[in-house]
Amino acid sequence: MECSLENGATTELPGQPGAPCIIVIFGASGDLVKRKLIPALYNLTRERLLSREFAVVGFARHEMSHEEFRTKISEAIKEFFTGAIDQELWNWLVNRLYYVSGDLQEPAAYQRLQNVLAEVDKTHGTTGNYLYYLATAPEHFSQIIQQLSTVGLTHEENGNWRRVIIEKPFGHDIDSARTLNREIQKTLKESQIYRIDHYLGKETVQNIMVFRFANGIFEPIWDRRYIDHVQITVAENIGVGQRGGYYDKAGALRDMVPNHIFQLVTLIAMEPPISFDADAVRDEQVKILRAIQTMSPEEVLKYTVRGQYGEGSHNDQRVPGYRSEANVPPNSYTETFVALKMFIDNWRWANVPFYLRTGKRLPCRLTEVAIQFKRAPFVLFRKTAVEDLKPNLLVLHIQPDEGISLNFGAKVPGPLVRLGAVDMEFKYEDYFGRTPSTGHERLLYDCMLGDATLFQRADMVEAGWGVVSTIQDVWKALPSRKFPNYQAGSWGPKESDEMMTRDGREWRKCSG
Repeated sequence: MECSLENGATTELPGQPGAPCIIVIFGASGDLVKRKLIPALYNLTRERLLSREFAVVGFARHEMSHEEFRTKISEAIKEFFTGAIDQELWNWLVNRLYYVSGDLQEPAAYQRLQNVLAEVDKTHGTTGNYLYYLATAPEHFSQIIQQLSTVGLTHEENGNWRRVIIEKPFGHDIDSARTLNREIQKTLKESQIYRIDHYLGKETVQNIMVFRFANGIFEPIWDRRYIDHVQITVAENIGVGQRGGYYDKAGALRDMVPNHIFQLVTLIAMEPPISFDADAVRDEQVKILRAIQTMSPEEVLKYTVRGQYGEGSHNDQRVPGYRSEANVPPNSYTETFVALKMFIDNWRWANVPFYLRTGKRLPCRLTEVAIQFKRAPFVLFRKTAVEDLKPNLLVLHIQPDEGISLNFGAKVPGPLVRLGAVDMEFKYEDYFGRTPSTGHERLLYDCMLGDATLFQRADMVEAGWGVVSTIQDVWKALPSRKFPNYQAGSWGPKESDEMMTRDGREWRKCSG
């Protein structure tokens, strides 16, 4: 929590530490733990936001002692942490790391886990509060939860809590999402389930609600009367790397749209909640998802574009096409690029198009939300040197550089009336300084406090899949005959630009 000073500086106010607990990480030998979770826990340690009664228990198949696990994690933090490490703080955290080896399907492994948790509870006074992080393949989610339930590790009693963080993807279509929800809700209450989306850990994403609802100058113009259209871009300049096996089963649509991108859509488009209570916010988000117009099969062909990258170049180096990547079939029809146009069927957003796109092997790494306002009437300037009025543009930059920019017109000095484009730009790093972050800090911290605001509820997940279900059906019935249809290092297939051109608009581009 920060307190603003008159000169723009800030002073830190102490935050409430998370509750005493043990975080149990299933899949503790994976990259997510080394690259994101442990660095995030160290950052929380540095910010004094972890309880002193805290510990971590890793669970994975490989045989390892507690000390070997600590050594492995200590080596990883040096490789993946972006800032300086305070050795005293790191020692505090690493001495709270424990490990249990076992197969996810082995009931005896969960008995061993139960015994270790009891010992760690006594050692660190964690009071029986357990937070389970399922950093595993999705097919194991239900099984892990059921096994935990069988040995009583999901049961809440005597004031303790048991919560489960589930990584995406949560299902692969509407039917599988419903099935997964039913399966885990047999064991867990909805209040125990935290479906995580790390995009919501980004500062700019969290700031969307503050930007909209704490500033009186923006909310009155945040509707169809003033906004021409909204563009959301999630672009990556890398290929699928070693994730070809997973990615070929998912594709860009499943991997990004029902979760990451729709979360951004809901925060941009939702009505003001009655409070920041988790369910109040999520009630408004799910209303937006349900208001998105479902496409007919004919509209899918008109308003969606899919692509797959072929050979090209990145940083002046030749890179392979998708079908030549490791673990990808040479005749794959999986899309690596998606663009679509959609409408939200409510009073605020009637007839305002939302253009969404995401893809691999694009010119740059970029995630942003661009809100383009309607042009001002030209009548006043018709007898001046001004030939065109550029629309005002508000851009929420999410990555790699988090911030907000506003573009508007100003008169160029001189005897003639000529307009120049002016950018007002705010960057978090310039104004508040850089704070090392993985995007998981806020999410882990909120879980410890029991705040589910930034996590998807069951109905949100199902509503998101419902929006794209027709797209999935049409694409499955009509595999693309043109793949690969865009060159690595380009902005995707030409049909994406043509979709915008038909509407008299164009995509924003970065320089690469």
